[in-house]
Amino acid sequence: MGSVSLNIGDGTARFRRATICSSAVNILMLFSVITTNLFALYAFTSSPDHHNQNHLQQSLHNHKNITLISQHVSLILREIDSSQKKLARMEKELLGYETIDLSRPNIAGELKLFLQHYRLPLGKDSKTGMTEMVASVGHFCEKSADLLTQYMTYKVSSQCPDDWSLGQKLILRGCEPLPRRRCFSKSISKVGLLSFPASVWKPVSDKIVTWSGLGCKNFDCLNSKKLSRECVGCFDLVKGYENQRYVKAKNKNDFVLDDVLALGSGGIRIGFDIGGGSGSFAARMAERNVTVVTNTLNIDAPYSEFIAARGLFPLYLSLDHRFPFYDNVFDLVHASSGLDVGGKPEKLEFLMFDIDRILRAGGLFWLDNFYCAGDEKKRALTRLIERFGYKKLKWVIGEKADIITGKSEVYLSAVLQKLVRVS
Repeated sequence: MGSVSLNIGDGTARFRRATICSSAVNILMLFSVITTNLFALYAFTSSPDHHNQNHLQQSLHNHKNITLISQHVSLILREIDSSQKKLARMEKELLGYETIDLSRPNIAGELKLFLQHYRLPLGKDSKTGMTEMVASVGHFCEKSADLLTQYMTYKVSSQCPDDWSLGQKLILRGCEPLPRRRCFSKSISKVGLLSFPASVWKPVSDKIVTWSGLGCKNFDCLNSKKLSRECVGCFDLVKGYENQRYVKAKNKNDFVLDDVLALGSGGIRIGFDIGGGSGSFAARMAERNVTVVTNTLNIDAPYSEFIAARGLFPLYLSLDHRFPFYDNVFDLVHASSGLDVGGKPEKLEFLMFDIDRILRAGGLFWLDNFYCAGDEKKRALTRLIERFGYKKLKWVIGEKADIITGKSEVYLSAVLQKLVRVS
């Protein structure tokens, strides 16, 4: 409950959380130290009347004092231990780390069944040390117990409710991963899908995606909206700018894909695109025989289904979730303004460390048109990047008209190479 330090190279990141719990523990410890010293002072300064007591009585009196002090010290230690446990429980409840209370009367039966602990039939497993199988569910699901119960209320072995938007709402509230369900997801006929690579730049039919829970009910409607800085008309693969992205630069912050790939040492084979819009980055990489996984959620649009219809790989995952990849596996990680998770510097820092974890030494981190809301934002991001010790292959800070506000805003584009770190 104090501080956490992360040492990378010559930089140190400290996160300090001054909570009610940590302050209470400090006050309690200070009180116990003062009390213990007062008892010790009492033991060594108090003495019996030498005129009325003999040497034996003096020894007995001192022994009683020592016993009394021992009793008080033991009591203080027990109180400290009890208080620390209470404070830990309070913090768990405040942060949502406590387990879900399955004794509530309104908890869905399927949720109770999923979260049950199942003991291994042969006892302790020699490889993992496990004695039981435990279901995985996001710790913040406790904070959305009513929504979770609604999500887990369905008829077993029947069609699932059309509630993908409810599941996404839970994910955005930190309830990730979601519990598994024993029902059949809604099936949509995927008539008209083309074979790869012809599918990459062909229009996707409105009829092969799910529109429930969305304001728009077709791609024409979506193309008329400014969904994000990465997606303005991004579902139009024939007209507009989408089919020119990464091959033709509109300003100095736009890097041409082939120029970036030429910077990669040892070749670029697999990549990861964070907040990749409709998947056009992965499409251009596929044309160059590079496999790219595109991280996305269906916020205001059916991104995942659209990317899959193009023959590309969507990963339905929020950026609050640890990337489900092993260390040092990607040759390239591409990200843009979607990297800024809710404008929280601590979240961005944790996310950057996770990106660094999955990027191999010699690999490239391409920061593509990152929106800098102000000078302080730009300086904070620059300081954060410099702590990783990446080699700057390209670094451009420039102004351009923001596609959301129409005003001239500052953007940062960079290509950085991860170096080998010697421990």
